[in-house]
Amino acid sequence: MGELRAFKRPDVEPLWREAVGEALRCRRSDAGLRLADVAKRAGVSPQYLSEIERGRKDASSEVLAAVAGALDLTVLELATMAVAAAAIPATARGGAQAMCLAA
Repeated sequence: MGELRAFKRPDVEPLWREAVGEALRCRRSDAGLRLADVAKRAGVSPQYLSEIERGRKDASSEVLAAVAGALDLTVLELATMAVAAAAIPATARGGAQAMCLAA
């Protein structure tokens, strides 16, 4: 049989709000949209959306659905993007720097 390898988890796992925020920011940036435009479409303030994108606020499921919809995403697509972003160790992402992933 082959060699067994232990799965090594990252030293510090990102918080869910950080992974979701990173996914939202990537999608907005890739679409060339301004924070204020997406916030208006979603019915939230630009300041609040900024805090969500930076992982500072835990948004409710209703707010996440509104923001995802403003970016032409479903909540499932957003969650999938967040999981993909969280799976990349912080060191590979360059520390606190965001890395955009194509969906």
